[in-house]
Amino acid sequence: MLSERRLQVLRAIVQDYVGTEEPVGSKALTERHNLGVSPATVRNDMAALEDEGYIAQPHTSAGRIPTDKGYRLFVDKLAGVKPMSAPERRAIQNFLEGAVDLDDVVARTVRLLAQLTRQVAVVQYPSLTRSTVRHVELLSLAPARVMLVLITDTGRVEQRVVDCPAPFGETSLADLRARLNSRVAGRRFTDVPSLVEDLPEAFEVEDRGTVSTVLSTLLETLVEENEERLMIGGTANLTRFSHDFPLTIRPVLEALEEQVVLLKLLGEAKDPGVTVRIGHENAHEGLNSTSVVSVGYGSGGEAVAKLGVVGPTRMDYPGTMGAVRAVARYVGQILAES
Repeated sequence: MLSERRLQVLRAIVQDYVGTEEPVGSKALTERHNLGVSPATVRNDMAALEDEGYIAQPHTSAGRIPTDKGYRLFVDKLAGVKPMSAPERRAIQNFLEGAVDLDDVVARTVRLLAQLTRQVAVVQYPSLTRSTVRHVELLSLAPARVMLVLITDTGRVEQRVVDCPAPFGETSLADLRARLNSRVAGRRFTDVPSLVEDLPEAFEVEDRGTVSTVLSTLLETLVEENEERLMIGGTANLTRFSHDFPLTIRPVLEALEEQVVLLKLLGEAKDPGVTVRIGHENAHEGLNSTSVVSVGYGSGGEAVAKLGVVGPTRMDYPGTMGAVRAVARYVGQILAES
């Protein structure tokens, strides 16, 4: 266990290195921080921190910089989440409230996160496996053609045109709409197949083929849209930190192009808390020089997807964690109200 004083020295090193981009020496630490000890004591503390792998010396005559292990201890023990100011919170709310549909919500969230954190922003679309049906609308387009509109609790809207095997009257359509919604509204998508499998039997024999066709289209829609989707933005922000990446940022850019990698980075949506993965904690080799800060978002207190940012390990962790958490909270509110 590190002593309280050495923890304070580590915190000061992280804060100074993140702020100045320069390795930190003992003289600078004692001048900038009220550590209450002499430069010689600080040097001894820095030597101990280096021996234990929390800081490293990049050049012979230089100061010290934090290692992945040092950043991890900083995040776990020393970094509180920096709250957003009232004007920042209002700006987030106003920007996101202007969204017209789910695609717009996700696009605005990506832009906002990239601007707030000056990192690469990644936003996962709400997963239908964790979504519920808000409403199914059926509209007659022609005697044997129906428009099916599926609306989820996360604001997702899917439309399909169904060509029916026989004409289907308005009365029968209204009956199907009512029966369908009474069974599936408010229920999880994963439950829908078993809830509607016997529905055709509730109709006259001549209508059962059409009812089955409509239900097949509904279930196909669930399968088609079940794949995970995400949006990424702010990749150009990485060029501001090119000196933070050994040799080149190309491996980072290549990793960010792989959707499977990003989904693994964000982690399971069912974990709603803020997660920070630092450096080599990221399994993908191309991202060993980055940190990922992610959090779950959703309506009703349950996470349906994740959002987060990717940037260099030399990151303002308290500010980034605060921004990611605040944006997730507002996105959840918008989904709940949509």
